[in-house]
Amino acid sequence: MVKGEKMVLSDDEVKRQIEHMTKFIEQEAIEKATEIDAKGEEEFNLEKGKMVQQSRIKIMEFYEKREKQVELNRKIQNSNFNNQVRLRALSVRESHIFQVLDETRSVLGTIAKDKAKYSIVMRQLILQGMLQFLEPNITIKVRREDVEITESVLDSVIDEFTDITGKRNCTILINMESFLSPKSCGGVILQAHGDRMKIVNTLEARLDLVAHQVIPEMRTTLFGTNPSRKFFD
Repeated sequence: MVKGEKMVLSDDEVKRQIEHMTKFIEQEAIEKATEIDAKGEEEFNLEKGKMVQQSRIKIMEFYEKREKQVELNRKIQNSNFNNQVRLRALSVRESHIFQVLDETRSVLGTIAKDKAKYSIVMRQLILQGMLQFLEPNITIKVRREDVEITESVLDSVIDEFTDITGKRNCTILINMESFLSPKSCGGVILQAHGDRMKIVNTLEARLDLVAHQVIPEMRTTLFGTNPSRKFFD
């Protein structure tokens, strides 16, 4: 080849170079596509894993919330059931106690039938009322049928009241215009200064007073000690 002349490639050489460049470009394209696919697959897997994890957390939170709600409902139902059972038991207990008191009230009507014992009871009821009043002049109300037995104890009541208090010239008047109900079991109502001062010492009133004091003891006797009870009536 003469110096200065350009080298002319043959058609075959040109064709080979073009094929070589084409393969190089194709290989670059394949590698780039593979790299893009791999990166896309990685990003897809990461995103998929993130979505799966978020869904799993939401599902766990949902069922945890449902479990807590179920447990809360169960506790509420148990509490309501226990309260109903407790109230029913208390109702039965109170009913039994008041049944005992009703039976006791029915016995009160027999006290006045024993005149000797009843006169002692009337004397003590009148004297007790006077000592509460500390008034020398009082009016008492009794059953119409108890007038005679009441009159028989008034002198001894006045004497003992005078001995205890030193007050003299005491008077006890029986109200002959107004009496206790015939349905009353007996006893007396004391009044002083008109109606301004009054003490109810009927047998029913005394039973109610005693019942209020002994009901806690009755509960313990009938049903045993309640460990959760801190205070008593």
